[in-house]
Amino acid sequence: MPSLSSWFFTTLLCFLDVTFAGDPYVFYDWTVSYASASPLGVKQKVIGINGQFPGPTLNVTTNWNVVVNVKNSLDEPLLLTWNGIQHRKNSWQDGVSGTNCPIPAGWNWTYEFQVKDQIGSFFYFPSLNFHKAAGGYGGIIINNRPVIPVPFGLPDGDITIFLSDWYTRSHKDLRKDVENGVDLGVPDGVLINGLGPYRYDDNLVPNGISYQIINVEPGKTYRLRVHNVGISTSLNFRIQNHNLLLVETEGSYTVQQNYTNMDIHVGQSYSFLVTMDQNASTDYYIVASPRFVNSSWARATGVAILHYSNSLGPASGPLPSLLGEDDPSFSINQARSIRWNVSAGAARPNPQGSFKYGDITVTDVYVILNRPPELINGKWRTTLNGISYIPPSTPLKLAQQFKILGVYKIDFPNRLMNRPPKVDTSLINGTYKGFMEIIFQNNDTTVQTYHLDGYAFFVVGMDFGVWTENSRSTYNKWDGVARSTTQVFPGAWTAILVSVDNAGIWNLRAENLNSWYLGQEVYVHVVNPEKDSNENTLPDNTIFCGLLSSLQKDQSHKFQFSGGSPFCSNSIIVFFMLFLALLESLFGKWGVQL
Repeated sequence: MPSLSSWFFTTLLCFLDVTFAGDPYVFYDWTVSYASASPLGVKQKVIGINGQFPGPTLNVTTNWNVVVNVKNSLDEPLLLTWNGIQHRKNSWQDGVSGTNCPIPAGWNWTYEFQVKDQIGSFFYFPSLNFHKAAGGYGGIIINNRPVIPVPFGLPDGDITIFLSDWYTRSHKDLRKDVENGVDLGVPDGVLINGLGPYRYDDNLVPNGISYQIINVEPGKTYRLRVHNVGISTSLNFRIQNHNLLLVETEGSYTVQQNYTNMDIHVGQSYSFLVTMDQNASTDYYIVASPRFVNSSWARATGVAILHYSNSLGPASGPLPSLLGEDDPSFSINQARSIRWNVSAGAARPNPQGSFKYGDITVTDVYVILNRPPELINGKWRTTLNGISYIPPSTPLKLAQQFKILGVYKIDFPNRLMNRPPKVDTSLINGTYKGFMEIIFQNNDTTVQTYHLDGYAFFVVGMDFGVWTENSRSTYNKWDGVARSTTQVFPGAWTAILVSVDNAGIWNLRAENLNSWYLGQEVYVHVVNPEKDSNENTLPDNTIFCGLLSSLQKDQSHKFQFSGGSPFCSNSIIVFFMLFLALLESLFGKWGVQL
């Protein structure tokens, strides 16, 4: 144990480092483990963090440094990924199979990353082994720096809401079904913040299920950050008799528009301002219902309760309906209506619209076609442009670092080629500081969503039918929203534009977990041809696996970073108390009152 003098000196250094050295550090210790829960009335294992399901929220501010020490108490290897966090020049922290060796069961690993030049609403989740189907997710809030104005008034409260399709089968059983070509089928329910539905219908909802109650005050306005953290189901979110004023999505401030409901597809995040302007004659339903499905999905509806402090009684009667709004045409038009707020600043003071993406010349074009699961070499696989990605035993980033040949190829085709589908480790060659156009063409029968790590891209167009060169005439080249996850409707296309300015190896994946698990992903390989001294080097605590397993040493303790220490965050308050006590003692001797 350190002496008092050494503790005081260390704490003083921490205080000076945090106060004067720039961007603050925040520290978290997380244990990821199984927990027992019954969200739909059936006891099952879920994945919790520090015993919480959903997990704790990372609440930080632009440019802060985040240090998360993760202990894997599961019985399988684990990685956490940070959906929408760009990890500028630091794909080592991305937490996917192409960038990191898994954290073995019983081990810990410490992530350290900076939320550089970002604001907004995001979430994290486990990226391997179908773990997401059992939970392990939580929220990420990145607040504006005080010097950057927010384009709306300060809300009276900030509430995070997680929506998720849910199965009572274990993630291991679901994983096995997907491997065997068995469709996931109708979810057993939809959870809201890890809880089952309010008993709005005695025939559909059994008695005794715990449900979410959100308590509010009349006349107040709340910011609701809503995430679809499910595995395969598009969900419509709505609150009975209340408007949803959209203000932000995945780090971009939007043109502020009122919606009565919003389709939130797998992996997407939205922020709404909701004003409690009703008479509170009863409580109000909060609903998350599956989209584009038949009546057999009726039981798979999430229902929570909005409770005013002056409410006169419980919610009752039918749920708010989507009559006339239950077809894909309504949904695609709603998606097109979401626009970038070009006059608002975000992480930086200059307006978002000062980046005139519509004036930039495209350097690379990829038309990426998906297909439903099919047998390749006797196994069920999904493909992008006829290639089903197979993760190598040595992560791509490590193979690049150690110049190991034969682990991957940079030859992903920019269109579907006339050849049989195959399993391969083929990467997209991203031209550093180029401008990439990607068109997703969905040949599946369900909505698919696609996410790109390391970037926010501009959603410039979507429509039904097959994309052609003429489709570019419909692109929005002024205020298409910048985000990291976009939906692609069945039999339709979505076009995005990406400014390829973030060196690293970045995962482009289907967020629908069954599609992703069977191979619907690719990595974008982005290298600065000139040596980039700002790109982060190999972390000192790297876990080695595959062809580099011989470099690995057993872990016996938490890794400590030189940039800061968890000790600092716990000690600064104590330091101030001791400092004040010292001042009081000194001034007391001199007869001065503090």
